[in-house]
Amino acid sequence: MKRYHLVNNVIGWVIGIIACAVYLLTAEPTASWWDCGEYIATADKLQVGHPPGAPTFQVIGRIFTMLMPNNPAFAINAMSAICSGLSIMFLFWTITLFGKKIAGLKPDEIDIKDSRVWAVFASGIVGSLAYCFSDTFWFSAVEGEVYAMSSFFTAVVFWAVLKWEEQADQPHALRWLILISFLIGTAIGVHLLNLLAIPAIVYVYYFKRWEKTTVKGFILSGIISVVLLALILFLIIPYIVNWAGAIEVFFVNTLGFPFNVGTIFYFVVLVGLIVFGIWFTYKKNKPVWNTVILSILFLLVGYSTFFILVIRSNANTPINENAPKDAVALRAYLGREQYGSTPLFYGNYFTAAQPIGVKEGYTKYVKGQDENGKDRYIEAAKSMEYEFADADCGVFPRMYSQDGRLRHQEYYKRWSGTPGNRKPTMGENLKYFFRYQVHYMYWRYFMWNFVGRQNDIQGHYFNDDGTRDYINGNWISGIGFLDE
Repeated sequence: MKRYHLVNNVIGWVIGIIACAVYLLTAEPTASWWDCGEYIATADKLQVGHPPGAPTFQVIGRIFTMLMPNNPAFAINAMSAICSGLSIMFLFWTITLFGKKIAGLKPDEIDIKDSRVWAVFASGIVGSLAYCFSDTFWFSAVEGEVYAMSSFFTAVVFWAVLKWEEQADQPHALRWLILISFLIGTAIGVHLLNLLAIPAIVYVYYFKRWEKTTVKGFILSGIISVVLLALILFLIIPYIVNWAGAIEVFFVNTLGFPFNVGTIFYFVVLVGLIVFGIWFTYKKNKPVWNTVILSILFLLVGYSTFFILVIRSNANTPINENAPKDAVALRAYLGREQYGSTPLFYGNYFTAAQPIGVKEGYTKYVKGQDENGKDRYIEAAKSMEYEFADADCGVFPRMYSQDGRLRHQEYYKRWSGTPGNRKPTMGENLKYFFRYQVHYMYWRYFMWNFVGRQNDIQGHYFNDDGTRDYINGNWISGIGFLDE
């Protein structure tokens, strides 16, 4: 078993070094397109970028730019390359962990001379290197964007839950779940993509803890995973800041305290409640609840990187987008309010007339003083959202943009087959969803990675005259029915 772990670790590190070398040799020499220039500038000087921010990315990026002060752009690109190379390394170890189970290799029976062991190693090498050279991953690995680091955290989180699964029956195995919580919290400061690992984590836990699995248990586990994802995404992430902002306004405007006293009080109480919960569950010998509270604590510890945005915003850095200088301003910043809203489950179609009204939300405040010169949060505006008539709305609207300048409506009609200017039927709505969003935007993207891209010219499926574009931006395999 020790020889297996030694060989497994050595091969994993060799794979990681190969991937890092490939990405470093092909990394962009300077700032590339997209948001890379902003990420590089904000990481180099720890400034405040666009909402909802990426403080974890910026702090780690700052370390890299300190190592290469004369070329901060390449330093950040190199960071992405190394994160991506390490992702491939952890992917190899993830595949071998799965491979051991598939091959039926028990920990106390593994023999390095067993052909199945080398089949597991071969699977890890082929799988990890296939992903290493895939179109999308290689693309993100060589530029200063957040996706490379986000992929790294996702790879480590999924590897960690498999390590827990391997050691679940041993003492202190729950520490792996606490580590996962910390990694997820830290990864929020890079990109929310890491949260998508939560359903997989729940299923690993379910299949390990329940020897006899059922369809009901499988469905219930899926529901629980969605609930956990929603709790983190829609409760913990926004409301930790929202409650801080509300209490801060209450302390200043109602109780008459100076600025920031309410925020300090809120976090002292929050920490106190967590510490009490840990102590109480320890004294009452409730390891599961103790682990739950510890997991929440370490999630918040990782999430606390967002304090950096508040600190640096108060330093009035040259790039200080939305200026989230306190808990009140941070609420709007993390809420991405400047981007507007998207009707995901119910809302207007592109054929909707003008909005019939505006729905007001919470009150936005700015720091100021009252007529007596006393500190006070002054009402600046209300959060707002357009309202449309029910006749113009529908369930699961995929075609909603009213921006005629980008010819959105014309393409909606082409993809869905909706004639004239009438509201699309549900059938036409789903036709657009499957033809464009699933087939063209997802499967085409998927096939680029594992089949091949015909060329790098941006395609739109349709030519200007409405005929099908068979050349630009499509995949190519050489197999007729696959290439359409």
